[in-house]
Amino acid sequence: MIKNFKEVMEIAKQRGPKTISVACAQDFEVLSAVNQAVAEGIVNAILVGDKEKILEIAQNHKIDAGQFEIIDVKDAVEACRKAVELVSSGKAHMVMKGLVDTSVVLKAVLDPEIGLRTGNVLSHVAVFDVKEYDRLFFVTDAAMNLAPDLNTKKQIIENAVQVAHALDIPEPKVAALCAVEKVNPKMKDTVEAAALEEMNKNGELTGCIVGGPFALDNAVSMEAAKHKGINHPVAGQAEILLVPDIEAGNILYKSMVFFAGAKNAGLIVGAKAPVVLTSRADSDEAKLYSIALGVLCAAKLF
Repeated sequence: MIKNFKEVMEIAKQRGPKTISVACAQDFEVLSAVNQAVAEGIVNAILVGDKEKILEIAQNHKIDAGQFEIIDVKDAVEACRKAVELVSSGKAHMVMKGLVDTSVVLKAVLDPEIGLRTGNVLSHVAVFDVKEYDRLFFVTDAAMNLAPDLNTKKQIIENAVQVAHALDIPEPKVAALCAVEKVNPKMKDTVEAAALEEMNKNGELTGCIVGGPFALDNAVSMEAAKHKGINHPVAGQAEILLVPDIEAGNILYKSMVFFAGAKNAGLIVGAKAPVVLTSRADSDEAKLYSIALGVLCAAKLF
């Protein structure tokens, strides 16, 4: 079981290098993270985008551009298509978003001819290394699905479980988060949380242990769970935190980063290969950890 990002990096070195294709790579923050990942020996990189701008950025920041394969595609849409096509054709193992809108990258990922569609729901999985905790936390979905229904939540869990398995967590504990830990017919998410737990018990949702509804405190704190008299395998020990909607997920995500100072990484999963999709607000460290996370997920697929 991988318990922190130091171990993520160590294991990524063992299971890599994997090849990453970067769509619209003419971005310093992205190039810096890719450069670090190459230096760590976890990836080889193919940069797709405006070659002149890529070389200019590399020269200005003393990045050795000679270590990358660079494919000159100036149009953003075509650069995304090419970066995705490199993965679908087997020349790369994962794709990373550079200086381009997320929607453009995802359109290429979902393209029926050159894309990475599987028919499954795409969802975002954020991974957090929080001080004072003995495990990593997986928060999903804080970026893709706005207000998922029951079936979508099931697939979001399945996607997150695949990421947890890639980090050698054989049976992750999943908490379906709500405002309260009791089913209330007037609160749809509590009803769906209980339904997800029942799916898990019935064998419809496998590879994990699902519990719900849980409030955040009794999902992650044994003390809080005991205080409220909650006796469940997930209580106080959750690793995967399923949020009810994107608003709750976004708030939890940013609270962990800005209040708790947690280290973080994130991927879009549910496609044939990992999609490393980071925000410009993410630190270089977060981008590097996201690439390493992609390497571990790719190692399970290729």
